[in-house]
Amino acid sequence: MNVARPDEVRRFNRASLLRTLHVSGPATRATLATELGLNRSTIKMLVDGLAGDGVVQERVPRVPQGAGRPSLLVLPQPQSVVVLAVDVQVEHAGIALVGLGGQILGRNSWNLRGRQRDPDEVVTHVAESAALLAQDLDLHPVAAGISVPGVVRRTDGLVHSAANLGWDEVPFGERMGTVLGVPVVVGNDAEFGALAEYVRGVGRGASDAVFVSADVGVGGGIIAQGALLRGSAGYLGEIGHMTVHPTGRTCHCGNVGCWETEVGEPALRRALGLAASGPRGAIAAELRELHRDSDPVARLGEYVDWLILGLVNVVNILGPELVVLGDLFAILPDAVVQRAREEVQRRSMVARAHGGLRIEKSSLGPDLKLLGAAEAAFEDVLSTV
Repeated sequence: MNVARPDEVRRFNRASLLRTLHVSGPATRATLATELGLNRSTIKMLVDGLAGDGVVQERVPRVPQGAGRPSLLVLPQPQSVVVLAVDVQVEHAGIALVGLGGQILGRNSWNLRGRQRDPDEVVTHVAESAALLAQDLDLHPVAAGISVPGVVRRTDGLVHSAANLGWDEVPFGERMGTVLGVPVVVGNDAEFGALAEYVRGVGRGASDAVFVSADVGVGGGIIAQGALLRGSAGYLGEIGHMTVHPTGRTCHCGNVGCWETEVGEPALRRALGLAASGPRGAIAAELRELHRDSDPVARLGEYVDWLILGLVNVVNILGPELVVLGDLFAILPDAVVQRAREEVQRRSMVARAHGGLRIEKSSLGPDLKLLGAAEAAFEDVLSTV
């Protein structure tokens, strides 16, 4: 029988307390004791230690909590622990320095076109921009999380394929780790989107959720029993490549009739009557205009049918309590999302059995992948602070 040593128990309790503050925000010692199941003397020791290290601070609440002496709030100090978040997309890339508690302390972004999409160019630009941002803010990130729109091996950050970037078998994690000089975790963008929504968005409190995003392609991230589901070697969530239309268009993956050929960006452009290529802003502008249409479901036509078909399959296979729609799906008119809710509930046996299935739009906007990448970086960091 293995018995944990006192120092191991202290480290575990310290990491648990820090994660609670990081995810849930300021709390009193009494609340922390209740949530963590620890006695008050242990909480006092942990808080005093973290405060002495400058990681937390105690402060009187600004709003009185009732008669008597107010309980001090324990607040995480964002600048005490900082990670670098990187979001590589098809048309642009962005970085942010994110502090303890999920606060974005500074950011930068740039367009990706032509030569700029070359992996070595991306690595160089990320490293240079991160160094300048860290210098400007006088902050020193201790780890990095990097979101990439492709199939990523989680163990070492190998990008097996990122077709829309033109990447194939790129050791991206290794290269980024070498130039940044800190631990790096690289993941699929939809996977990190799921993580962000679970920790900081509409997925908070949902133990089983699926994040479905539409960009140029379609991807998915899965939360199962309160944990990110990663699959074999990290390859999971390629729901955009499930076959929904066997006689449909050929997909870049070599399959025919993938879901993303029917609901990805090119399909949405066709449904909106837009040119096959052009600025992403044109799609957003057209969708905002569509919000004012008397019947946006009819205007999008069979696009809505394919969206519903794919969602029915996702719900039947994975059985989530929540489906979060991200990226282009998140700016679809509310009437379209409502039709999807109704039809999935009607057509999915799992949804009918579940009874409480929710389909919601992402709540985190353009910061979604940055926040997800940051959370991935924080996973190991919080146990060593």
